[in-house]
Amino acid sequence: MSSPIRVLVVDDEPSIRNSLLEFLEDCQFAVSAADSAESALELIEHTPIDVAIVDIRLPKLDGDSFILQAHQRSPRMRFMIHTGSVEYKLPDELKGFGVTHDCVFLKPQMDLSVFETAIRKMMDAGE
Repeated sequence: MSSPIRVLVVDDEPSIRNSLLEFLEDCQFAVSAADSAESALELIEHTPIDVAIVDIRLPKLDGDSFILQAHQRSPRMRFMIHTGSVEYKLPDELKGFGVTHDCVFLKPQMDLSVFETAIRKMMDAGE
């Protein structure tokens, strides 16, 4: 049996972070969570992560900046964006390493199964 997919949820809103964490654990993923980009960067220093689901509006370091720094540290990590901003534009730097519009999910996301489907699709594509 292969090891579970390791997912990191980065969101400063506890209710969103916890509901995603619990849902993804129920999907048999190995899930970690962080309430800021800074703590997420610290976490990935010693915890391998396959996919990060990242809020864009975070205190201090924003989600785009986190993704850029995380990609430098862990080039194989994949990213999904979970944002409440309907105005969000995917930066070219993120597109450059595979983040697409299909990886962007707007809040509130009522059907959390879209995350499970997207994670499994991402991981299948990378094998």
